[in-house]
Amino acid sequence: MANTLFVGKVYLRFDELSSTNDFAGELLASSVSQTGNIHSKSKPAEGTVIRADTQSAGRGQFGSRWESQTGKNLTFSVILYPVWLEISTQFHLSMAMALALHDAVSSLPSGTLPVRIKWPNDLYIGDRKTAGILIQNSIAGTEIQSVIVGIGMNINQLEFDPVLPNPTSLALSFGQNFDLEQLDDLLFECIERRYLQLKAGHRAAIQSAFEALLFRRGVESIFTETATGQVFAGIILGVTDAGQLRVLTKQGERAFSVKEIHFKSEV
Repeated sequence: MANTLFVGKVYLRFDELSSTNDFAGELLASSVSQTGNIHSKSKPAEGTVIRADTQSAGRGQFGSRWESQTGKNLTFSVILYPVWLEISTQFHLSMAMALALHDAVSSLPSGTLPVRIKWPNDLYIGDRKTAGILIQNSIAGTEIQSVIVGIGMNINQLEFDPVLPNPTSLALSFGQNFDLEQLDDLLFECIERRYLQLKAGHRAAIQSAFEALLFRRGVESIFTETATGQVFAGIILGVTDAGQLRVLTKQGERAFSVKEIHFKSEV
């Protein structure tokens, strides 16, 4: 059992679901009144975790599929209620969750490859992706009502679909298998710690830590602008409060929203 106050204290475990995020969404929908408010008596407890050994329709960012071998990896969703977070600064939650994954993986023994966060919130070991986050917000008026944090982490999978550009797993990166239940507990603890850090108002510290761990920060990289196909060189500087990627180009500093640019070698 994880040493947490609330994350994972309600733990719903399934052999198979279409999507843990979808299941979490159904739980939340059943507690919403016609006025759009969540019934306090029927809403899932904050920190409720929904985990599935396999997902038939697992999703990554922007409608992409998350492929995961049954029983080899961790795929779960966490329900949170950051009603204290302004909509304009909601990317801070994304940064906090990405840092939580980094905290967990970087604390494992025998790792030699660098663990970095690829903007906006993928976890990379070396030059390969081992985990991703899909965050879904429910907003009423100017307030965040609830958040579903979907996490997929490759743990013991050794083979991947060849069409995927750069996947890896902890087993491939560390040269050993891992106990999924122990990693589950570790992740819950790291998620709760970073969430409470954000709730306590330490936003600048979270942003600073996130920027320090950005994949290829400070190194000249080649990017492609999605809309135009234009290829250009730039150096990642950090992120704006709204979550845009700050890149220094020959024309000066520019800020890009998610999916407006990608590394040239990416598919």
